[in-house]
Amino acid sequence: MPGLRIDIADLLARAGSRRAVTVTETLDDLGAGAGTIPGPVTVRAQLDRVSEGVVVRADVEATWRAECSYCLAEIGETLVLHADELYEPTPIDGETYPIEGHEIDLELLVRDTVLLELPLAPHCAEPCRVEVDPATETPAESPTDPRWAALSSLEIR
Repeated sequence: MPGLRIDIADLLARAGSRRAVTVTETLDDLGAGAGTIPGPVTVRAQLDRVSEGVVVRADVEATWRAECSYCLAEIGETLVLHADELYEPTPIDGETYPIEGHEIDLELLVRDTVLLELPLAPHCAEPCRVEVDPATETPAESPTDPRWAALSSLEIR
């Protein structure tokens, strides 16, 4: 199966059946705001057949990368998130996920789980180590960010 698609024909054939799966995949365009997930996402899931469909209990592991919103340093963190979701043949929009034939696709579950946890304004875990020159109230010996270069010509009165 390509990507995060799982064949569940064996689960659909027997009520009460259970199976563990582990898949790793790199997803394109996985990110929000300043944070992105540049590498692979690992999903360790327990699939349980229930009368309504298949319950997926999954741990999703991904590493995000971003620039600190204060000092612009490269930062990142590994997220390990848990999700419990129901896949059914006739999904309820926004509440459950679809079973497509004899397959489920974990990609939407991964996107929903990870994107909710990415920081909107990422920052260093410890206070940024930018020393400020007390005379000028500007960062001491730090290179000027080219995005702010136009502001350096303004005078403060």
